[in-house]
Amino acid sequence: MIRALLLCALVAGGHCSPELTTLALFTALSCGLSTYQPQHSRVVGGEDARPNNWPWQVSVQYITSGKWFHNCGGSLVATSWVVTATHCFRSSQTYRVVLGRHSLSTDEPGSVAIAVSKYVVHPKWNSNLANGYDIALIKLAEPVTLSNKIQLACLPPAGTILPSNYPCYVTGWGRLQTNGASPDNLQQGLLLVVDYATCSSNSWWGSSVKTRMVCAGGDGVTSSCNGDSGGPLNCQADDGKWQVHGVVSFGSSLGCNYYQKPSVFTRVSSFTDWIDEVRIGPALSFRGPDLLSRPHKAHGSGNLEPSSSN
Repeated sequence: MIRALLLCALVAGGHCSPELTTLALFTALSCGLSTYQPQHSRVVGGEDARPNNWPWQVSVQYITSGKWFHNCGGSLVATSWVVTATHCFRSSQTYRVVLGRHSLSTDEPGSVAIAVSKYVVHPKWNSNLANGYDIALIKLAEPVTLSNKIQLACLPPAGTILPSNYPCYVTGWGRLQTNGASPDNLQQGLLLVVDYATCSSNSWWGSSVKTRMVCAGGDGVTSSCNGDSGGPLNCQADDGKWQVHGVVSFGSSLGCNYYQKPSVFTRVSSFTDWIDEVRIGPALSFRGPDLLSRPHKAHGSGNLEPSSSN
């Protein structure tokens, strides 16, 4: 992005690393592009997305008994970085990131699986999801090569607040219904943004919702569900590009699509400066402490229930 190039000029004397240059150019020129325009109609529980129509969507997977399993979603924000939710991780598990995939049951041409080098949690994170810092960055063990199936997500400008009823799409491989099966193919569902005043009212989410969050849905029909955690809330900007405004954080323990309990997302525009500081690197950031800390043992990998819901 342009901001990253300015940091090169101001802080590094104009000498950018290849990673930073790629980050800046691709974010500024070609992020957030989908092949097909989704139809803005209500779909019960979501629908199959068109293959690779959300090319920044990734699957964060864990290994057990020699097999890899989908755990959470995420969004590729730089060639070596993925944004996801902190609650997806347990320090005892090994993870990888699968990119360029539509069906998780098929080894598709052009898809890749890359090991996780480390992950960075927000310094104010704790296991109470209602606290509102459920965001993490994954550092890939090696940079991914961008293609028509693997592209970068656009992030919104810092502080952006979406108006009520703004149409967005949640995407992921989460369960198709409460306690239901998980799909092979990537799903998408249209959700309308619920403004903070409504979502934080007593008959909705109450004090569990903070201004650092985005609410979307709540109609009792379409929502995120277990396994969608960490994935994006994709909202189209005026220029036609899609921006990731939210990271799936939690939903109601009463059911994935419970009425007046919309899906709750970490609001990305509250954390864009932190994301930049981490992914650009300590040498080009203005933070003092090193954020690349040891992995935290997270609360309920893939669990969408906050510990203090109404």
